[in-house]
Amino acid sequence: MTNEQLIELARKYVTLSNDHDLARIKCLFASDATYHSAYFGTYQGSDAIHTMMTSFFARFPDVHWEVLEYRNNEKNSVEFAFTMTGTDASTSESVTRHGLEHIYFTSGGLIQHIAVYKPES
Repeated sequence: MTNEQLIELARKYVTLSNDHDLARIKCLFASDATYHSAYFGTYQGSDAIHTMMTSFFARFPDVHWEVLEYRNNEKNSVEFAFTMTGTDASTSESVTRHGLEHIYFTSGGLIQHIAVYKPES
């Protein structure tokens, strides 16, 4: 896949996340995908990732990610800095988080791994 195609796949993932379209997001992942977030832990397999995301979107029903730039990082990888905003339904508290996300794709364009890091202090 070209660098431009990989960036478009990452953009699609963020767009679907902002649309809260969990069914279409799940289709983006390889069945053996992994997900690691410095904020929410590690998950293995698309079903476990989907379950985590379902819980996350229930906790933050108005969540939105702002991404200003997507960059190719390594082979079959895209990275981007983000600002996440939303309201924690359990506390009614407004939340703003910043981070750096790396998405690694299979040669067929499915998400193989996502790593989310907190910004360095």
